[in-house]
Amino acid sequence: MELIPCIGCLDEIENIGVSMKKITEWVILSGKFVTLVPLEYNRHDEFVRAIEEGQLHQLWYTNIPEPANVKADIERRLALHEQGSMLPFTVIDNQTGVAVGMTTYMNIDAKTPRLEIGSTWYARSAQRTPINTEAKYLLLEYAFEQLGGVAVEFRTHFLNHQSRRAIERLGAKLDGILRSHLRAKDGSIRDTCVYSMLASEWPAIKTHLLWLMAKPR
Repeated sequence: MELIPCIGCLDEIENIGVSMKKITEWVILSGKFVTLVPLEYNRHDEFVRAIEEGQLHQLWYTNIPEPANVKADIERRLALHEQGSMLPFTVIDNQTGVAVGMTTYMNIDAKTPRLEIGSTWYARSAQRTPINTEAKYLLLEYAFEQLGGVAVEFRTHFLNHQSRRAIERLGAKLDGILRSHLRAKDGSIRDTCVYSMLASEWPAIKTHLLWLMAKPR
């Protein structure tokens, strides 16, 4: 069998996807209930209050910083943004104008392109409200419709049943479970559930999320 070289094929492959710079470009995403703005230090005290409100840092199956370590966590996320591997957001409750959490684009693969929505946490008062649904909607809409993503991933602790239900409610499908994947902050070894949505699934999921946000509560 004769192999015929494909002149320019490698160049074509190199040009597929989007630039990392575009994916990690600062952007503001606004909805009815929530606005996602670039992460900044000026919300530090609001983050601390949000964490203290529900003692979120004491949840063993999550990785929410201690109130005293919020500044260091902001620094970590901004450093990852500087390196081009994360786009961190502050989650603002439109009703109060106050920060109620953080979320990010992370594990970014610009060539494919695909990314993970993760490192997310919300104040207790913002949980089980339209805030999470709309925040995810805004992030998914931007990832699929503006960045041309082919897949968006979500990961969570196998035993974080609330997070798993929330992800499944969005319409994501379980890809699999990474056994003994990471060491949790309490020293235990965690299994990680990996979920994803595909670009081909986005139109139906978009309709579903718009319905969830519009239905009476």
